[in-house]
Amino acid sequence: MGRILDRIESPADLKKLDVSELPDLAEEIRQEIIRVVSRTGGHLAPSLGVVELTLALHRVFESPTDKIIWDVGHQSYPHKLLTGRREAFETLRQYGGIAGFPRREESEHDAFNTGHSSTSISAALGMACARDFLDEDFRVIAVIGDGSLTAGLAFEGLNQAGHLKRNIIVVVNDNRMSISKNVGALSQYLTRLLTAPTYQRLESEVWDIMGKIPAIGERARELASRALEGIRGVFVPGVLFEELGFKYFGPLDGHNVELLIEAFERLKHVDGPLLVHVVTQKGRGYQPAEENASRFHGVGSFEKATGTLTKKPTAISYTEAFGRTLVALAEDDEKIVAITAAMPAGTGLSHFARRYPDRFFDVGIAEQHAVTFAAGLAALGMKPVVAIYSSFIQRAYDQVIHDVCLQGLPVKLMIDRGGLVGDDGPTHHGVFDLTFLRAVPNLVLASPKDENELAALVRTAIDYGDGPMAVRYPRGAGLGVRMDFEPALIPIGTGERLREGGDLSILALGSMVQTAVEAAEALSREGIEASVVNARFVSPLDEELILEESERTGRVLTLEENVTSGGFGAAILELLQEKGLDDVRTRIVGLPRTFVTHGGRDRLLKDCGLEVADIVARARELASR
Repeated sequence: MGRILDRIESPADLKKLDVSELPDLAEEIRQEIIRVVSRTGGHLAPSLGVVELTLALHRVFESPTDKIIWDVGHQSYPHKLLTGRREAFETLRQYGGIAGFPRREESEHDAFNTGHSSTSISAALGMACARDFLDEDFRVIAVIGDGSLTAGLAFEGLNQAGHLKRNIIVVVNDNRMSISKNVGALSQYLTRLLTAPTYQRLESEVWDIMGKIPAIGERARELASRALEGIRGVFVPGVLFEELGFKYFGPLDGHNVELLIEAFERLKHVDGPLLVHVVTQKGRGYQPAEENASRFHGVGSFEKATGTLTKKPTAISYTEAFGRTLVALAEDDEKIVAITAAMPAGTGLSHFARRYPDRFFDVGIAEQHAVTFAAGLAALGMKPVVAIYSSFIQRAYDQVIHDVCLQGLPVKLMIDRGGLVGDDGPTHHGVFDLTFLRAVPNLVLASPKDENELAALVRTAIDYGDGPMAVRYPRGAGLGVRMDFEPALIPIGTGERLREGGDLSILALGSMVQTAVEAAEALSREGIEASVVNARFVSPLDEELILEESERTGRVLTLEENVTSGGFGAAILELLQEKGLDDVRTRIVGLPRTFVTHGGRDRLLKDCGLEVADIVARARELASR
């Protein structure tokens, strides 16, 4: 007989199976996920952990009529396999293929686009309210990981949901990990696996008995209820959620599919906001992922038999260059502290955490808190370094403005994953940061041309005591340049001329500097000589160097891996206009003002017109005018 999975084209087919077949189907789903992700890379461990939960949800509820919202979306691969994308699963995260996260445009079963954490409860509540306004009848289920409950947005959603009393089910997938190990009091509280049924049975029996006492039944119930509040705090890990207005159920074994089906069948008929606590194992069914769930949370291609990565970088990554530099600087400066929002490994701070545990803070998925926490440290003379991905720092924009820059506090923002990041797609591309950070007063903003210059800018940022500074750098391996034993200090607001030419000036920033150099060399072979300037700083600009180049060649091409709206090129235009150099012919080259799809970074650069050949063509056109 063939695979059971091959008979599943939609959740309707799942309902035709005998319950006894579901454990075998779960194993087939796991093997399919491992097979494909070993080739494409992706979020392996989270998806392996929710296979039985996904089966139970689609067995009991009626997707797409019922709305199932996957928080973050890291765990959505079983969902995709069960909702008509089994044959397309080979194209996972590939250019032109299916996305690694839920996408409404991809399937009617994807109720809400996700990619960042802690949005599911708020979105689900909005849908529940819309359902009631429209007088429709369906269930709304939000599946949120325990790590996502460290973010304030999740509790804002819980708070309103408990107040509104709408019919909504929140499933907390408790595997004690978000990406890295969860931290904080809330995480410790959630994972106390005590005997909730003991309390629930006690409450039911006491309520029933007290109500039968003649004359004083209601008063007795009130007194008993107060007594049970104390008992509840001892027996039930869900008292917090009950106080927020939810009916708490669990904890349930997240790998017992029959138990989960039975529970959801009963709960779908219960009114009001419900919270279902499900305990799972991240990486379930694949030993390397079970043993190292953090490493296999989001992983590149690997050897299925061993778990060994198949692609090994030839140079250290920008992330590693940052982490190494910070560790070395912290050895001589005890005021340096490092802060991350649930991403110690992803931001390169794992070694710092081991070396200086008292000066390392993982605040959980709470970027807003991370920035304001750093501001408090800086206000009393510490040197806080906050390492956050570019697309995640968007969540803390208000704090960057009001709590850091308005006060001029010397917080250092290390912004990883600037530019196109590839297979994770539009939720993870860091393509707006130059634009929204350049607009903020008091903030020095820089981007290095290679990994060695990143180390120098990290040292420069720590040394810069006059105010806040942000350093933005790309994902992945550096250029393989030699690393200085002691990084240099770079004067704030200074660029460097890398190549001289009289026909035009290419002003490039960050990851695009190497592209500019290669384009200039290609132009030279055509008889067109281009200067290349590594701008380094977006704010403040090296006005003297930029104006000198602009006046000398009269033709300027700016190059950045950021949307062209309001970015580095816009800053150059503003400078030229301010100085009365309106006659300088200028071309801004960067990313289009759109949400770029997922796919390999090289292919995306090609689509966006940022390959060397594209720059040569634009420079040739500019020089010929």
